[in-house]
Amino acid sequence: MKDLVDSFNRKINYLRVSITDRCNLRCVYCMPIDGIPKVNQKDILSYEEILRIVEVAVKNGITKIRITGGEPLVRKGVIDFVRSLSRIHGVKDLSLTTNGILLRGFASDLFQAGLHRVNVSMDSLNHVKFQKITGGGNLEKVCEGIEEALRVGFSPIKINTVIIHGFNDDEVIDFARLSINNPYHIRFIELMPIGSNSKWSEERYISSQEAKDKIESFRKLHPIHKKGERAAARMFRFKGAMGEIGFISPMSAHFCSSCNRLRLTANGKLRTCLFSNEEVDLKPSLRESYDNSGLERLIDLAISNKPEKHHLGEKNPKKCSRNMSDIGG
Repeated sequence: MKDLVDSFNRKINYLRVSITDRCNLRCVYCMPIDGIPKVNQKDILSYEEILRIVEVAVKNGITKIRITGGEPLVRKGVIDFVRSLSRIHGVKDLSLTTNGILLRGFASDLFQAGLHRVNVSMDSLNHVKFQKITGGGNLEKVCEGIEEALRVGFSPIKINTVIIHGFNDDEVIDFARLSINNPYHIRFIELMPIGSNSKWSEERYISSQEAKDKIESFRKLHPIHKKGERAAARMFRFKGAMGEIGFISPMSAHFCSSCNRLRLTANGKLRTCLFSNEEVDLKPSLRESYDNSGLERLIDLAISNKPEKHHLGEKNPKKCSRNMSDIGG
């Protein structure tokens, strides 16, 4: 196995794989309320095609895989796909991001298939506000899904909360409290200006530091120092708490200098930066040849062009035109 290293000497070992552009929610910062045009089904990669890409990527240095969407649990056959992924030699870390609506019914089968880590997106603990931000989602179903995931053995269970000024920034302490008596990792994520709702995002932005200050008005946070590569989240814990609290700050304190990620969209585009429009289309090579050397060359090409950093926060930056649901997070 070789190492994938970009032109800025960053080791690339993490691939986020979107398996669908479809979603059963309409979160306002992710996609327009009336949805987005669906990708033609023939353009969506089959599970067999995704597995082939993953196998090539792992052979060339990828060790960490995260399954995303859209909402990955809406795609038929996801359990068998997870089982196949978990059996690929060299995959050391397999996880999935979900909105949690369907998690209760899938948790046990996913765990048995080899998936033991899950991230759940949940932006409010208030039923009315949750319905508003998600376009009609059921908070009770998400909570039941998290509880079932805990029961069957998922660890860690990460709860991702996008902090939004004037909407849920008054709930950050309530979210943080969840970590006291539960082994959850509560992670606060800065709102990012992506896609058609970028203006809305800019107006609703609140920094991680502001969220952290609010939480520390309740109780002191103690930093957690972990060995290994730098993670996207800065992690803390209340004294004596079962869980952890993290802050992901792509706007106020970006982690571009240690970014180790690639993103594969559901229609076969390989992206090296969430905020860039640059992408490499793997589908033609995938479908025109059974020789994996072409895929290897395209992966190398994408990595060689990975930008040093995003330019959000700078004057007149060129922003990503895709919606978050289209990219896969």
